[in-house]
Amino acid sequence: QVQLVESGGGLVQPGGSLRLSCVASESIRSMYAMGWYRQGPGKQRDLVGTITSGGGTSYVDSVKGRFTISRDTAKNTVYLQMNSLKPEDTAVYYCNALHFNHMTYWGQGTQVTVSS
Repeated sequence: QVQLVESGGGLVQPGGSLRLSCVASESIRSMYAMGWYRQGPGKQRDLVGTITSGGGTSYVDSVKGRFTISRDTAKNTVYLQMNSLKPEDTAVYYCNALHFNHMTYWGQGTQVTVSS
């Protein structure tokens, strides 16, 4: 059972930045891919972006150019750097991992609120 723990959420003004972290209980090299999802109030959980085992990244159009996913394999940590935040980015952000054993794991989520 892989544990994922997110942190770094909070309240930020429009145009501000936040960096979320997701620490895994085992090597992220064991993961085929890791991703960030978000769920806004009254909405379904949607993909934000992913990073593959090879380090390739992809993003949904709404965050391209503003959000960046990176990783530190030595720390078993994946990051989501969020810049130029907008009120519509307000959501609970979840870390996701797709293991090479075909299991999918989720973190508990961290709240991001963008408001003046």
